[in-house]
Amino acid sequence: MVPIDQDIEILYVWQGICSALAMNTLSSKQAVSWLEGRRRRAWDLHQQGWSQPRIAAALGVTHSAVSQWLQRAATGGVDALRAHSAPGPGPRLTSAQLAQLPALLAAGAAAWGFRGPVWTRRVAQVIYEQFGVRYHPRHVGRLLAQLGWTVQKPIRQATQRDEAAIAAWLTQEWPALKKRPRGKDGPLSG
Repeated sequence: MVPIDQDIEILYVWQGICSALAMNTLSSKQAVSWLEGRRRRAWDLHQQGWSQPRIAAALGVTHSAVSQWLQRAATGGVDALRAHSAPGPGPRLTSAQLAQLPALLAAGAAAWGFRGPVWTRRVAQVIYEQFGVRYHPRHVGRLLAQLGWTVQKPIRQATQRDEAAIAAWLTQEWPALKKRPRGKDGPLSG
């Protein structure tokens, strides 16, 4: 039997932790490790002979939570009480399909009916046509990076751009514009 003073000490510690959580002073890592520590403390108290209702009251949890923790520790050992991150959704493309993707993309944009060499956003359409899997166009960049490909960004230039006319303007017109006065009464003032 654990002395009453130790029960009171546990309750004081529990109240301090609850107030820290209420004030958001614990980081998410500290909160996860704290939750794991609470499960381990429940196991330790059980090993010392505490009853489940008493453990639940001391730690401020429900009887069913203590029961689940103790059952998990009894079947899987103390390591079963460790915190685990959520696994998240699995990949939509299988590894075999992902391995086929570079060969499909190597054919180029024209092979898939797209004009111009910049077609990163349209890769999602190719994936859907070939494998029946829908991806958001922004996620395609992650897939391409996983395959070692870079995301293509279009160059913001006019398609009718005349480099010879631009060079002539820079050598003939621009120097004359640069020499004009910019004062208050100058010809460029508005």
